[in-house]
Amino acid sequence: MANILDGIKLSKQIKQEIKEEVIQYVNQGHRQPHLLAVLVGENAASVTYVNNKIKDCQAVGFKSSLLKLKSTVTEDELLEEVKKLNETEGLDGFIVQLPLPKHINQEKIITAINPDKDVDGFHPVNFGKMALEIESFLPATPYGIMEMLSRYNIPTEGKEVVVIGRSRIVGRPMSILLSRKGNPGDATVTLVHSKTVDIPKHTRNADIIITALGVPHFLKADMIKQGAVIVDVGITKVEDSTHEKGYYLAGDVDFQEVSKKASWITPVPGGVGPMTRAMLLKNTLYAYSKEINNKNK
Repeated sequence: MANILDGIKLSKQIKQEIKEEVIQYVNQGHRQPHLLAVLVGENAASVTYVNNKIKDCQAVGFKSSLLKLKSTVTEDELLEEVKKLNETEGLDGFIVQLPLPKHINQEKIITAINPDKDVDGFHPVNFGKMALEIESFLPATPYGIMEMLSRYNIPTEGKEVVVIGRSRIVGRPMSILLSRKGNPGDATVTLVHSKTVDIPKHTRNADIIITALGVPHFLKADMIKQGAVIVDVGITKVEDSTHEKGYYLAGDVDFQEVSKKASWITPVPGGVGPMTRAMLLKNTLYAYSKEINNKNK
């Protein structure tokens, strides 16, 4: 059976490290780091995610704020709110929770965010810096996976990595980060997607597979080689009347069978999800420390 890449345990460790760093800054007379979330509408998953972020902030000593807007807010009104947040002193970073209502152009909102406050790491400036190996905010989920690979001492140099899914939130930045110089990094990366002719042909040669497809149980045991490292980003609610809640959460990986063949594997839930939230805090602390250090120069 595979070893477990435990995102819950690791994220707790990272949050404790962040908390200790915040205490040091505050004891030196500095303000608390401040993170704000913009929530448009009442999407249940978004509400839960934002509430968890608020709890995370409280746990590490951050100030957290929530700006709630009605789902009927216009694009111009939301852009005006973003502009105000860009100019708010003492606000280190903010996120606009996605998805947004269909009448709002998501690209316009993301590009309107000040790159220096873009702790989600989605702004084109930060994405470009990441690709050019310039220090920047990294998208939280890929950042969390990199941190997991590093702290569990999973070797990546010269390894064959297959990333399944080409979203700009996970798949594409993941492929860039693992191909960059450094540790983790220096891997040979193949990015496969819905138009790839024969996905199993690629995954069977992979030392590491990172899947972010959103298709329950897509990756089967016969699609991986013995000893592969499996990172499952997918999480889908699957209706099942035999479960107490009437559903269960499934990843992209057929965990029961794949875990018999893999060397390391992330569970769903409890793998990548907690790491994503921890990295949002890490990005905010980076923005905060940069401002503090600039003031001290």
